Amino acid sequence: MKTSKLSIRLLWYITPLVILPLLFLGGFTLTNVTSSTQKQAKLIVSRFVEQQQQKMFNYMEIYQSTTKLLSTSPVLSDFLLTPPDEKQVKTKRLGALMDVFASYSEAYPDILSINLVDAEGNSHAFYSSNLSFAPDDYPFFDQVLKSNLRQQQYMLPAKDDGTQLYFVQQIYSVNFHLKRPQRQGYIIVRVAPSIISSSILEAPYDNTLNLLVSAQGEVLFSSDGQFSSSYLSDEEMAQISSLADRGKLDSIVLPSVDGLKRMTYSAQLSGGYYYISTIPKSILYQSGKAISLITALIVILSVVTLPVLIFIVVRNLLLTPIELLGEASHRVGDGDLSVYLPAHDDDEVGTLFDDFNHMVKQIRDFQGELEDYKLHLEEKVENRTRALEEMNQQLEVAIKEAEQANQLKSRFLANMSHEIRTPLTAIMGFTEQLLHNPNAKNADLHLDTILRNSKHLLELINNILDLSKIEAEKLAVEQNEIEFLPLLKDIESIIQPLAEEKQLELTLDYAFPLPKVLNSDETRLKQILLNIASNAVKFTEHGFISIGIDFHTQSDQFVFVVKDTGIGMSQSEMERVFKPFEQADTTTTRRFGGTGLGLCISKNLAQLLGGDVQVNSEQGNGSTFTITISANHASQDIQWIDCDSYIHNQTSNSQRLAETQLEATILLAEDNKDNQELISLLLSSWGLVPDIANNGAQAVEMSLINDYDLILMDMQMPVMGGLEATEMLRHAAYDGPIVALTANIMKHDIDTYLAAGCNATLGKPIDREKLGAVLLEFLELANDNASKWNNLLKSEKFLQISQNYLEKLPEQLELVESLYQNQEWESLRALAHSLKGSAGCFGFSNIHSAAGELESSLQENNKAQWQYTTLQLTQAIRYTLENEDVQLQAVK
Repeated sequence: MKTSKLSIRLLWYITPLVILPLLFLGGFTLTNVTSSTQKQAKLIVSRFVEQQQQKMFNYMEIYQSTTKLLSTSPVLSDFLLTPPDEKQVKTKRLGALMDVFASYSEAYPDILSINLVDAEGNSHAFYSSNLSFAPDDYPFFDQVLKSNLRQQQYMLPAKDDGTQLYFVQQIYSVNFHLKRPQRQGYIIVRVAPSIISSSILEAPYDNTLNLLVSAQGEVLFSSDGQFSSSYLSDEEMAQISSLADRGKLDSIVLPSVDGLKRMTYSAQLSGGYYYISTIPKSILYQSGKAISLITALIVILSVVTLPVLIFIVVRNLLLTPIELLGEASHRVGDGDLSVYLPAHDDDEVGTLFDDFNHMVKQIRDFQGELEDYKLHLEEKVENRTRALEEMNQQLEVAIKEAEQANQLKSRFLANMSHEIRTPLTAIMGFTEQLLHNPNAKNADLHLDTILRNSKHLLELINNILDLSKIEAEKLAVEQNEIEFLPLLKDIESIIQPLAEEKQLELTLDYAFPLPKVLNSDETRLKQILLNIASNAVKFTEHGFISIGIDFHTQSDQFVFVVKDTGIGMSQSEMERVFKPFEQADTTTTRRFGGTGLGLCISKNLAQLLGGDVQVNSEQGNGSTFTITISANHASQDIQWIDCDSYIHNQTSNSQRLAETQLEATILLAEDNKDNQELISLLLSSWGLVPDIANNGAQAVEMSLINDYDLILMDMQMPVMGGLEATEMLRHAAYDGPIVALTANIMKHDIDTYLAAGCNATLGKPIDREKLGAVLLEFLELANDNASKWNNLLKSEKFLQISQNYLEKLPEQLELVESLYQNQEWESLRALAHSLKGSAGCFGFSNIHSAAGELESSLQENNKAQWQYTTLQLTQAIRYTLENEDVQLQAVK
C-alpha cells in the first residue's frame, strides 16, 4: 500500500516535469530544424574550407621556407662569390652546389627542379629529378623582375593538363663598402603540388565541387576534371571575392559551372588565388526534412509512453530495492553482520547491493584484522624496519655505482681529450710552420712529425671504431690461410725497434714443432699481438720482453705468452684491465698515455677468433698475457715445421736476397705503353726482361707458344680483356701462375679475377713490396733491399719515362674531350681506367683520383656526374701540364 502511494506521488510530480519540456523541445525542434541543418552545413563546409586553406598554406609555407633556406646555403654563396676566371674552383663548387640541390630534392620528393638564374634569366646551375634540361625562360619572369618582394610564388598550368607550383627567392649578398644588399640572382624551385591536388579531391559531402582559381578566374585545380583550365566570368569572380571577404557560406549562381543555385564558401590564399567549395542547395538541405519528420514522431511517442514507463520503472526497479536496503541497514545497525542482500540485475541498484554486501564483508574483515594487528603489531614493525634498511643499502650501492660511472665518464673524456689534442697540436703547429716557411731546413723533420702524429690519431680513431663495432656486434672477421712464421717475423720487425729504443731485450721463443699455416683473420691477429706486445714495451723500463709461441693439438689453438719485467698490476687492476676506457689509475694515464681501449679490443677480437686473452701479474714484477687463437685446421692435414727447417729457411732467404741477377721468363700483358716501360724498368732490378703483349689475344698466343714462368696480366685491354684471356689460357691447360694487374681492387673485383683463374692480384699503382712478394711466392725470388728500389726510381731512365708520359698528356686531354663531346661513353670509360692506372704508377695522384671518379660515374650510369667528373679530369691534366716542372720534381 505504501509503495502504491509513493509511486502515484512520484508520477504526479515527475510526469509534468518530463512531458512539458518534451512538448516544448519538440515544437522548438520542428520549427528550427531547417535553420539548424543550415547552420551545421555552413559550419561543416566552413571548417572544411578553413582546414584545406590551412593545409595549403602550410604546404606553401614549407616550400617557401625551403627555398629561403636554400638561398642562404654557404655552398651557394661560395659558388656565387667565385671569380669567373677561376674555372677549376668554379667547377668544383658547381659540383658541390649540385650535390646540395640533389639533397634537397631527395628530402622533398615534390621538388621537380631547382634552378639558379641571374637577372637576365640565364641559368647557372640547374638540377632536375627527371634529368630534364633547364627551361629557356619562365612565363612569370617579367613579373619577378618588376617585383620588389624577395619571395614570390606562381601557379601555372603544365603541358600535361596539370598545374605546377613555382617558388622564387631573390639572392642577395652584402657589399661591405656600401653596407647594403646586392641582388645576385634568383633561386626558382618547381614543385608538384601533391597536397593541393589531394585537398581539392577531398569533400565534406557528395556532389561537392572544389575549385582553386587564380585572380583572373582561371581554374587551376578542380575536383571535377571537366572544369580544369576553364575560366570563371568577372561577375562570378566578384561574387567569389565578396564571399571570401565575408567568410560565410552563401547561396550564389555560377553560370560557368551549371547555373544551379549553390551554397558556396570561398577563401583567399596567398598570391591572389581563391579556394572554392560549392554544393547544390537542394542536396545540402535535403536531410533537414527527414530530421523534422523523425523529430515529430519521437516527440509524440515520448509523450504517450513516458508516463507508463515512469510508473513501471519507479515501482519495480526503485521502490522495492530501497525497501530491502532499508531493512538490511537497520539489521546492520543492530549489530547483525550476517546480513546479505540477494543478487540483483546488473544495474546501479545491483551495484548498490554489491557495494552494501562488500561493505558488510569489509567490516567483518577489518574486525578480524584489528584483532590480528593487536597480536602481531611488534613483529610487523620489525619486518618493516628491516625492509627499509635493505632498501637503503640497495640505494647506497646504486648511488656508488652511479658515482663510479660518472667518474669513469669524466676520466674517459679527459683522457680522450688529451689523447686527441696532443697529436692535433703537433699536426696543426708544424703544418702552420710549413705554410709560413715552406723552405725551412727542418721541413722533412716537420713532415715526419706530422705523419707520425697523424698515424697515432688514426690508430686512436680506429680503436674507438673497433670498440663501437664490437659492442654493436657488427665487427666481421675473415678466415683466410696465413703462413705462421712470416706473421711472427712481421710482429718482431715492428716491436724490435720499440724495444731497442728503450734498451730492452726482445726474444721470441718457438716451441717447435709448429704448424706452418693457420686459418684466421691476419689483420685482427696482428692487431691483438701488436697491442699487447707494444703495451709490454710501453710499461717496461728495464729488463726484457719475451713472446712465447706454442700450439696445443687437442684444442687446435695457438698459444702466445707475452711476458715483461715492467710495472705490473695489482689484483684490482687486473679485474679492470679488460674493461673499456680503464687503466690502472690516473697516474698511469698521465705517465704512459693511452685510451684504455687496446686490451679491451684485443680480448674481444681474440674471442671472435675462437680464443681469449688472460693476464697474470704482480705489482712491480711484470705481467704475463696469455693469448689463445683457434687455428681452424678442422680436418686438414697439418704441415709441421721444426727448428732446423726454420733456420734453413732463413738462411736460404738471406742468400736469395743477396742475388742481383735472376733467370726467369715473364710475359707482361699491358696495352699502355708507359706502363709497359715502367713495369719493365721495375723488373730489371732483379735482372728480369719481360716479353710484351699489347692485348689479351697476343698474350694467349704468346703464352701457348712459350713456356713462361709468370704472366703479369692487365685486366682491361683492347681486342681481348685480361679476364677473358685468363679464362682461355686455363681452358687451354696452361697451369703457370697468372697475376692480375688492375686499378680495380675492390673485394668483389678480386674475387672475380681469382674465380677466372688468376693466382694473385697486384693493384695499380704498383707497390714495390707487393711486387717483390709476388716474385718471391711464384718465382721463389726475394726482394732486394729498399735502396735498390729507391735508386731505380731516381734513375735517369725512370725520369725519362715520366717525361715521356707528360709529353703524351696533351693527346690524352684532346681524346677525353673528343670522346665526351661525341658521347662515346664506353670508350671514355676505358680511357679513364687506363689513365687511372698509368697516372698512379708515375705519381700523378690528381689525375689518378679524377680518372677513378669518372670511371665510377660511367660504370654506375650516374649521368648527373658525367659532366662534372669529365671536367675534373681535364682540369687535373691541364694543371699537371701547366706545372710540369713541379710534377717532375715531385716524381724525383
